[in-house]
Amino acid sequence: MAGHDDLRRVLELQRRAFAIDPLPGRAARVDLLQRLRSMVEKHGAAFAAAISADFGGRSRHETLVAEVFVVIAATKHAMRHLGRWMRARRVPTALYYRPGYNRVLPQPVGVAGIVAPWNYPLQLALGPAVAALAAGNRVMLKPSELTPRLAALLERVVGETFAEDEFATVTGGPDTGRAFVELPFDHLLFTGSTAVGRLVAQAAAKNLTPVTLELGGKSPAILDPSCDFLRAAPSIALGKLLNAGQTCIAPDYALVPAPRVDEFVSALRGSVARMYPRFVDNDDYTSIVSDGHFARLARLLADARAKGARIVELGEAPDAARRRLPPALVLGATDDMQIMQEEIFGPLLPVVAYRGLDEAIEYVGRRERPLSLYWFGEDTANRDRVLARTISGGVTVNDCLWHFAQEDLPFGGVGASGIGAYHGETGFRTFSKEKPVFIQSRWNGMFLMRPPYGRAFERVVALLQRLA
Repeated sequence: MAGHDDLRRVLELQRRAFAIDPLPGRAARVDLLQRLRSMVEKHGAAFAAAISADFGGRSRHETLVAEVFVVIAATKHAMRHLGRWMRARRVPTALYYRPGYNRVLPQPVGVAGIVAPWNYPLQLALGPAVAALAAGNRVMLKPSELTPRLAALLERVVGETFAEDEFATVTGGPDTGRAFVELPFDHLLFTGSTAVGRLVAQAAAKNLTPVTLELGGKSPAILDPSCDFLRAAPSIALGKLLNAGQTCIAPDYALVPAPRVDEFVSALRGSVARMYPRFVDNDDYTSIVSDGHFARLARLLADARAKGARIVELGEAPDAARRRLPPALVLGATDDMQIMQEEIFGPLLPVVAYRGLDEAIEYVGRRERPLSLYWFGEDTANRDRVLARTISGGVTVNDCLWHFAQEDLPFGGVGASGIGAYHGETGFRTFSKEKPVFIQSRWNGMFLMRPPYGRAFERVVALLQRLA
């Protein structure tokens, strides 16, 4: 567990190392990425076991695909494209500044701080680290205290794989977390709730530290009147029940044409039953991470029921002792219900009926901008209307979650769901300073712009105005 003095010691150690080598070459960066990939491959089973223990039961297969695989794929993608990303880019130069020319030189910013959440504690720790290391930075990582076994394992294996001045993991509780985000990093990436994200932004602002905030919000799934519910239901079921709904981009509520709500319930019930014949003793299903989170979800459900919602349970009774919460649909969800006022982060899915596509679009638009939006249907004109008239961090069409896995797409929120983005080249740019460079030619006309000013100067300015 890192104390405040130790945090500053590691930061200064990394700053000194960066000062010695402020622009690492491609070979040095590839070496770091290869070590990171090998570490994840070597310890993948141990990571899955630690995460499962922290959750009190987490699907090993989900960890392998949603965490281990995603990090390995990110490292391979970065190594494959790193040479192109690192090159200085020639950009246009206005005619009147030629034969001088412009370049943009990407440089690492220095020491990057990464704060990881508990819900995907490996992938959301090491994914941003891939981007920061590829960009040539030193990295300090603070894992979540809600997954202490995984945090301790990361601290150990990262320490075995990297020098402390390359990549360091620091563990501790909320006090350590507060001290961490108050450090004068050169860039800070935080993944977590919107409420905590606001506090992180305030702490970083004291040092003018640039931030990338990966937050959350209520991500809608819009089922168009043209939607085939039997095709859409398995995708929505997986998107909602992966990690028992403890996913920042999980569909948070479904907008369904009013005449087809019962059809949607039937289709979703069938898909859930095929994927999860049972929940409480099923190794493919994940527990809620803590007693507090389990109790919060129970309160959301009770509040919705008390305010008139019809609850459709899609599994057996919950098991509070094991924190197993089978999924439930909340029909007739209204804005006065708590479940429609905060991100759910669990296997509960409110269903909101709409009577026209414009009504669904307006419903989304009245709320804070979500991290993700999902659209299901066959009518491409309706699809394009939704894409044009809604604002969200990202979109998957006719499926759920998969825009996150695309290394060639930026991932990030908008408004209350986040600031900035990463993944692939976007992540490389996030952790880089895009330095603009103008290279003057020996043969140039700038001498005409020097004092003493007079008629010749005025003629040159008039000419430049015509050419601009």
